[in-house]
Amino acid sequence: MKRFISFGVVVLVLAALSGCSKKQEMEELQPITMESLSAISGPVQPAPDIKAPETKIITTRAPVVVKEALPLPPQGPYKPSGIEIQTALKNAGFYTANIDGKIGPKSKKAIEDFQKA
Repeated sequence: MKRFISFGVVVLVLAALSGCSKKQEMEELQPITMESLSAISGPVQPAPDIKAPETKIITTRAPVVVKEALPLPPQGPYKPSGIEIQTALKNAGFYTANIDGKIGPKSKKAIEDFQKA
């Protein structure tokens, strides 16, 4: 066991010391001049004079359709009418009788069924 610990310590010391070695210096680069660049690429030719074609942009707008805003409900507590209650229950599938606006036994049964669902 002591050998294993000693070996681990030696490896760690070598790893730490290897990071402290002196870095090799890079070769010095020669400065780049315009003459050296032109010698590599050859003579420079001016770009041809090209005119962009003239274009006309025509913009059109689609007609704007303005929807009328729905009226806001009245302020304060809201009590729906009998017709509104029966219509909502019929749309939900709980009321099958005629919509007459009177909350009778069929309407009350539909309300109870709706509340249980």
